[in-house]
Amino acid sequence: MPTVSVIIPTYNRGWALNRAIDSVLAQEFHDFEIIVVDDGSSDNTSKILQSYPQISVVRQAQGGVSAARNAGIAWAAGGLITFLDSDDLWLPEKLSAQVAFFDAHPEALICQTEEIWIRNGKFVNPKKRHKKYSGMIFEQCLELCIVSPSAVMMRRSLFDEIGTFDETLPVCEDYDLWLRAAWRFPIYLIEAPLVIKYGGHSDQLSRKWGADRFRIQSLKKVLESDMLSYSQYTAALAALRRKCEIYATGCLKRGRENEANQYMRLSDQFTKQADSLLKSTESLPQSTLPFENTSGQSP
Repeated sequence: MPTVSVIIPTYNRGWALNRAIDSVLAQEFHDFEIIVVDDGSSDNTSKILQSYPQISVVRQAQGGVSAARNAGIAWAAGGLITFLDSDDLWLPEKLSAQVAFFDAHPEALICQTEEIWIRNGKFVNPKKRHKKYSGMIFEQCLELCIVSPSAVMMRRSLFDEIGTFDETLPVCEDYDLWLRAAWRFPIYLIEAPLVIKYGGHSDQLSRKWGADRFRIQSLKKVLESDMLSYSQYTAALAALRRKCEIYATGCLKRGRENEANQYMRLSDQFTKQADSLLKSTESLPQSTLPFENTSGQSP
C-alpha cells in the first residue's frame, strides 16, 4: 500500500500534462502512486498517458473536476491524499516535506504549502487578499479560496468527516470543500513554496465572471448547517451578504434584473433569520475541534 496517493484530474490538457506528471516522478519521496483521471479528454491526453506505464489511469465521461477528483479518491489506496492540477507542477521536495509534517503531527488532518505563481509566462506576487494562513482559518477562507488543491495533502480520514467534492459545482468546488474543513479543523501551512501554479490560460474556469454565485451557494449550505460557532456564523453571514450585493450589482450591469433581485432577497432572508436567531440565543453550538491549537499558527 503506498503512503501517498497523488490524484491528477485532467481534461484536454495535453499541452501541460507531461510537465505535471514528470514533476511527481521527480519527487525526493518515492512511496506514492499516481492516479490520473481523464475526464473525457478529446485531445492527445490518451496518447500521453500511454507513455507512463507506472501510473494508474481512470477514464470517465466528462463530469467536471469535482467528479474527476472524487473518482481519484475512490481509486486511491494511500492513507495520505494529495492533488495536482494538470496545469501546475511540484518542486522535488513537496511530498517529502508534507509527509514529514504528518509524521511529526499525527493529530493534523490537512496541510498545504506556499506557492510560486506564474501568470502568462511571468512570475507574479500574490496580492494581500491571497495570503495563506495556518491553523483555524475559517474566517480567512470566506472571501475567496486561499487553499490550493495542488498544494494540499490530507489524511484520507478527513473525507469521512467532511465528505468529498460537491459535483454540482462547476467552479469553486475547492472553496466549498475547504470551508467544510476549516470550520471544524485546522488547516496548516508549510511556508516553503513547493508548488508552481500557472495561470492566465484560456481554459481556467476561475477566470469566468459569475463564480461568486457558487461561493454564495457554499456559504448558504454552511449557514444552514447549524454547526458554526457564533463568530463563524456572523462572519459567514457577512460574507454571504457582501457577495450577494456584489453579484447582484454585476447582474444589473448585464441587464439581469430578475437574477439580481433573487440574490438581494437571499441576503435579506438570511439577515432576518440571523436577527431572529441572535435574539433567541447568545451563541450557536460550538464545533468539536480535534486538538486545542486555535491560535492560527502552525503547531
